[in-house]
Parts: sequence; C-alpha cells; structure tokens
Amino acid sequence: MALAALPIGAQTSTTHPIHHTAAHSAHTPGCVAPPRVSPKIPALPSNAPCPRILYTLTHIPDTHLDYASPLLSKDLREELSGQKSTYSLIYVDTQVGTGPVAQSGKFLTVHYTGYLADGKKFDSSVDRGQPITFPYGRHRVIPGWDTGFEGMRIGGKRRLYIPYQLAYGEAGRPPIIPARAELVFDVQLIGQSDEMPKPTVPFRRSAPAQPASKPATPAKPATSQPANPQAPK
Repeated sequence: MALAALPIGAQTSTTHPIHHTAAHSAHTPGCVAPPRVSPKIPALPSNAPCPRILYTLTHIPDTHLDYASPLLSKDLREELSGQKSTYSLIYVDTQVGTGPVAQSGKFLTVHYTGYLADGKKFDSSVDRGQPITFPYGRHRVIPGWDTGFEGMRIGGKRRLYIPYQLAYGEAGRPPIIPARAELVFDVQLIGQSDEMPKPTVPFRRSAPAQPASKPATPAKPATSQPANPQAPK
C-alpha cells in the first residue's frame, strides 16, 4: 500500500537523516542475535550467514533535567530528562551479488518486501511486479534504507532489521506503520545508474487486422406461393 509517490518502504522518515561517509569501522563485530520477530516472517535460507551489525548509534539527549519537584510523575520526569538510547542496523546477506558495489549518489533499483515485527507484510514491490528506484544516500528514503545497502553488490539479496529510530520514528505512519515500529525488509539490489532511469512503456499487443467486411445478405426473393397457406380442413 502506498502513501505517496513512493511505496511505504521508501517513504522519507521524520527522524533525523543519517549522513553518509566513506569511512568504515575498523572493528567488525561477529555474529549477533537478531531482534525477535514473528515466525510468520519467512525463515532465512538454511545456508545464510549469521546476522551482523552494519553500524551502531548512541543517541544522547540535548537537555538534562537539573531539578524535578516531587510533584512530577515518573513518566513526566523521564520525558523531561530524556533517555540515552543505543540501537543498531542489523543485516544478513542471504545472497552475495557479483556486480559492482552500491555507491552513494547513484540511483539504486531495488525489489523489496517489508514486514512488521508481528509478521504482517505491509508492502512489497515483488507482489506488484515493479521495483523502485531511488537516489542512495540523498535522504529520500528512511535512514535504514539510506544506509542499509553498504557493501552490497548488484544481484545481492539482504535482510535488514531496522529499529524504529532508523525507520518511521516515535510516531510511525498510522494506520499502516504503528508507533515505534521495528521493521524487517528483504531487499534485492537489481541495478544502479548515474541518472534516474526512464520509465518503461508498457508493451501493448497491436490489435489484429479486421477482415474485409462481407457484403450485406441479399434479400430473400419473393415467392409466387401465398405466404402461410391455410391448411386443408
């Protein structure tokens, strides 16, 4: 189901954009436990590698609560003080591509299927039979997509576990995406280009040539016998 020009999986998030850099962490964590999701989501291939962290971010609030009256409720106290939070973008490369590596600034063409953590499939370009194309690293999609294709090669397939901070944030996108929703995307990188590909014109089979019209059926000649003669008594 679409929200605007792009399918929901490619809608811009209300969270702050993640700035692209060419730098990579010198420390690559090993296998990690993926977020717990519903078994309704298709299982990964048996030969898939273990989940790994693409990157981890820590959010530190800009404000600090210096004093709070005893009249403040616990919820309000926590809201005002802010909470330090750490979250990661986790991925599994289910199929390694053989083409060029995805590059920031290029237009990526991608097939995808998106799931909520409860297993509900909320969008799929595969079901529509039409992949989408977007400028990678240009903040036109949710942050988890704007950074989640790092290291992928054309032809590759990947599962992305995207925390809500890198998806649609605190509010979500009701009624399709709930508040603070963690998302799971199965993506396939089909291609990349320097410019937005021109839309393909649907093939239309030409109508078969109509045979030459036949002459009108001639009128039945008049007969000398009386019409509907009366039967003898």
